[in-house]
Amino acid sequence: MPNQRLRDALLRNTLGFDEVAKATGVDPKTVERWITQDRTPYPRHRHAIAAMVRETETYLWPDAVAPEKKKEINESEVVQVYAHRHAVPQDIWGHLIEQSKISISILVYAGMFLVDNPALIKTLRQKAESGVKIRLLLGDPASREVARRSEEEGIGKTTLGAKIRNALAVYKPLAEVPGVEIRVHGTTLYNSIYRFDDEMLVNTHVHGFMAAHAPVLHLRRLSGGDLFETYAESFQGVWDGAKPPKW
Repeated sequence: MPNQRLRDALLRNTLGFDEVAKATGVDPKTVERWITQDRTPYPRHRHAIAAMVRETETYLWPDAVAPEKKKEINESEVVQVYAHRHAVPQDIWGHLIEQSKISISILVYAGMFLVDNPALIKTLRQKAESGVKIRLLLGDPASREVARRSEEEGIGKTTLGAKIRNALAVYKPLAEVPGVEIRVHGTTLYNSIYRFDDEMLVNTHVHGFMAAHAPVLHLRRLSGGDLFETYAESFQGVWDGAKPPKW
């Protein structure tokens, strides 16, 4: 079976066999076999390729890292654990946004605490204009999932939907900015995800508690780990099934 993940990663980064061969010090035919025959490169070659395509080794070669080593790497991906989202220092949010050079991806239902920052829209616009890809993924205010979550938080069936509409109104000026894409989803939200390049804040959701009172994991992506990658793939799955909002 061919390694479709590796093939896709090289195509997305416009990398050919010759370029990969030069970077890894092997023959182009060897690179071709890594793809067409799903051969597993040596660790030093995996490191080099993963860095070139900005993917983790675990994503490109799921079975290449030994379980014991993977466990160690996964534990190292956890930078900090906060008992509550409101315990995350405000300067952490600002720092992660400001340092982003490639992408910012946000998955929430409403995330109203973000738009409480009056400088957020201006900052996101500036980041997009500098080349940062921004994806904002909010809950569909008309969905059953949003209504259910609103009831579970004890704030009434329609309150969360109203919060989402308010958040969308704040984000609307970004809708026409090149590099910014806004979608809405109707999924059960198990975690809110805030990704800034290779760092991520994951706000877990707890039944009966508002998100601000639930724990947060601060993760940093490491080659060979799959904890960060799990949440990244989760975001992508929701994104793929989402749709443009009805302004």
